[in-house]
Formats: sequence, C-alpha cells, structure tokens
Amino acid sequence: MDYSIKIGGAAGQGIQTVGETIARVFSRGGYHVFTHQDYESRVRGGHNFFQIRVSDTPIMASRSLVDILVAFDKASLEQHAKELTETGVAIYDSSLLGKVETENCLDVPFAKLAVVQGGDKIMANTVAIGAVLGMLGMKLDVLDEIIKETFRKKGDEVIKGNINAAIAGREYAVKNCERCRFSLGTVHEPPLQNKILINGVEGIGFGAVASGCKFYAAYPMTPSTGIMNYLANKGKEYGIVVEQAEDEIAAINMALGASFAGVRAMTGTAGGGFALMVEGLSLAAMTETPVVIALGQRPAPATGLPTRTEQGDLSFALYASHGEFPRLVFAPGTPEQAFYLTNKAFDLSEKYQIPAIIIFDQYLADCQWTFEGFDLDRLKNTDYRVRGEALNNLTDYKRHAFTESGVSPLAVPGESRYLVVTDSDEHDEDGHIVEDAETRIKMVDKRLFKKLPLIRAEIEKSQT
Repeated sequence: MDYSIKIGGAAGQGIQTVGETIARVFSRGGYHVFTHQDYESRVRGGHNFFQIRVSDTPIMASRSLVDILVAFDKASLEQHAKELTETGVAIYDSSLLGKVETENCLDVPFAKLAVVQGGDKIMANTVAIGAVLGMLGMKLDVLDEIIKETFRKKGDEVIKGNINAAIAGREYAVKNCERCRFSLGTVHEPPLQNKILINGVEGIGFGAVASGCKFYAAYPMTPSTGIMNYLANKGKEYGIVVEQAEDEIAAINMALGASFAGVRAMTGTAGGGFALMVEGLSLAAMTETPVVIALGQRPAPATGLPTRTEQGDLSFALYASHGEFPRLVFAPGTPEQAFYLTNKAFDLSEKYQIPAIIIFDQYLADCQWTFEGFDLDRLKNTDYRVRGEALNNLTDYKRHAFTESGVSPLAVPGESRYLVVTDSDEHDEDGHIVEDAETRIKMVDKRLFKKLPLIRAEIEKSQT
C-alpha cells in the first residue's frame, strides 16, 4: 500500500493545516509518512501545495504521481490534475471553482457541508479532511482525537462542529466517489505502532532541548524560524529563555553572553543573517566561547527566494570569518540525524570551546518523516565547565591557560573566588589584552593547531 495526497491552494486557505492534520492521522494510525510542501513568500495569495505520501513500509521521499488531489483553487486543478495516476481522483468545490466536467474529478460541497453540518463555513477544510479519509476507507476515530486536542481551548461547540463537518465530508465521499479504489483502513493484526511525525527544524529543536540548551536568540528568517518557535513552545516546560532579537548581530552576541554566563546557548538564521553574524562568530573563536548556530540555506545571493530550497552556503559556513580558527559544521539529512547531530554540536562545541554550525535547507526544514522513536541513550550531555568545588580546589585559574590539548579551564563568572575574564583582542593566559608577537603565536597555536587533531580524531571516532 502506497498512496500520495496533494493539497493545493492559495496562502491563507489553510493548506498546511489540512496537510499536517491528515499526516498526523496517518502517523498516529501507525503508517509510515513523508510530507513535503511548496509555498511562496507571501501571507495571502500565490499558489501553494502540501503533499503527503503514506505507506505501510518505510519511505524517505515523495512520489511524482498523486492518487488524491484536494483543490482549493483553480491553479491546483490546472497545475496538478495531470499528476494524477490512472485511478487518481481530484476533489474540489464547484461553488468556489466552477464545475469541472471530467470523470477523475469529484465535486464535494466543502462550504455547504461546513455550514449545514458544522455550523460555520470556516470548517470547510475539516470537511475536506473527512472526505480524504473517506476516500481511503478510514474511520474518523483518530481524527476526532486530533480535533479535540486542537480546539480544546475553543470549547465543545467548536469541537462538535468540526467533528460533524468531518463526518459529513467522509460520508459524502464514501457515497459519491465511484472511482475510489483506495484501501487504507484502520484494522491491523497486530495493531500498528503509533509513530512520531517530525520535520527537520523540529529535529534540531528537539536535539537542543535534549542537549540542555537554556538560551536561544534569533531574528526570524526562513527557514530557521521554526527552531525558535519550537523552543519558545517548550520554554516554560524546560526552562529555556527564548529572545527575539532586533537583528542577527544582537542575536549571536546575546547567545555568546548567555554562554559566557554559564548556560548552553544557541542562535539560528539563514544565509543573509549569517552574514551579519560573522563578527560574532569570530568573537566566539577569539574568546573560546561555545555557541551553536543553526544555518538554514535558501537560494541566494541577497534575499534570494526566501521560501525555496537550495544548498549553496557550505563554503560560507566553512570559511566565514576574519582570521583562522576551528569550527564544526554538521549537515543532517533527516530529522533523526538533525536530532543526534544537534546533540553532538552542543557537546563538541563546549568540549573544545569552539563554535558549531548546523547547516540545513528549506527542504529538510519543512519535510516530515515518521520514526518509531529516538534513542535517548545515544545522547551525550556532559558539563565541561569547571564549577563550584572543582573550581575552588584549583590552586590557580587562567581562562586561556596554555595546555597540551589547547583546551583551557572554562569557568563561570561569579561562581568562585577567581576572576573570570576574556578579551576580544589578542590576550594572555589570564584573558587580558596583549600586543606582543610571542604570545600571539602561542595563542594561535593553542586555538587552532592543538585543537584540530583532537577534533578530527573525535569526528573519525564517531564515524566508526
């Protein structure tokens, strides 16, 4: 069993909500799901679509052909009807788009059923969801639970209206879709296991939470904004401070300040914002302050295509800076990899006191996969900072002490009798500004040449 459903319409018509709701029904039903979407950089108008692939076997990509097309605008029929399989069916509302006289199109009165059965035409999308599930032979028990969760704050009347709208859509499709030969069903022996449905930015956000991130600052910029939204939603539960900064310069400097003050900190942006962060990136390197940066790629240069996908910023991530210093760059390919690599970014950034960059694109950011679950035992969450009694037991403390590994003690200001200080100019072991060549050479050797072999060995070890 392997079906694809595409929902098309204009921005503002709830395309993403319909698509994500259907995908959640499938994932909770135990099916394997993959979704992708395409949208323009506008609040309303334009043509968008959300595509879902559902199967009883693992899947990692979309198909080019579609079994069910839900058309909320004429552009969806014009552009995507040709993608239908031989047995595929497009559903639409003729009261909104006009009558279509083709055998592979089913006129479903979304708006009328929403008003009559749900009490409000705004529930037309719920009718469409019910119709899709009816075409696939599915019951509505999982959808009912999702509706109750989604509208629990809006009261029983709204919940009941949406459930009735979904029932009306399902019944209409079952009764009128003569071409429908799809069979997904909900009865399995043994029962399928509920799966988690997660996209790339949620994978990064989940990895940050699991790694002990306590501060996130960013300026909203597609495709990284979802990370900020995810962490803000988890902030109260996990004690995470999320700050929407006035720009990317402020964002990275806020993250560096939080890291210097003793917590794991992160920022996120896209290519244009990362350009503004470069001075802060170099500041992190000079002061050896751990920080994690999520860099979402999009077509460039300049503002480019804000909501489209491209992978053109790797060289930028590798070489952006003035001067030379080590940095880690992770490039996940799935939400699962994003989860584990974000954890590795936090761990190695703090262990070696260097910046770590997680590079991804809009496709990874927005695509959803289903997984059985993530193995939390694989995570590493070591506090490499010298704190409390361990710090007080030191006979001396120098923030940038020369060591065999190049990694110096990392203490937290105000947590000991020692002065914790650093300087963005070249500095001595204590962290105070210097200008002599001999100290400069030793510091470059410490920050770059002593750490690099250890970091390289760490990466090679993790690949075996």
